[in-house]
Amino acid sequence: MDEKNTLESNMKKLDSIVKELENGDIPLEKAVELYSEGIRLSALCRKQLDESKIKITEVK
Repeated sequence: MDEKNTLESNMKKLDSIVKELENGDIPLEKAVELYSEGIRLSALCRKQLDESKIKITEVK
């Protein structure tokens, strides 16, 4: 996945991963893979939010 994806698209992907993990009807190996991707996306979303906050602060 590319860091150039929008915050909104990354949040949708993260939401999809959470729903799939909550379903619980997946093999452990797949769950671990999804969890790792979710952690990566979560960090990326945090970074995107922080960057947006900086831009908004600069505009003020």
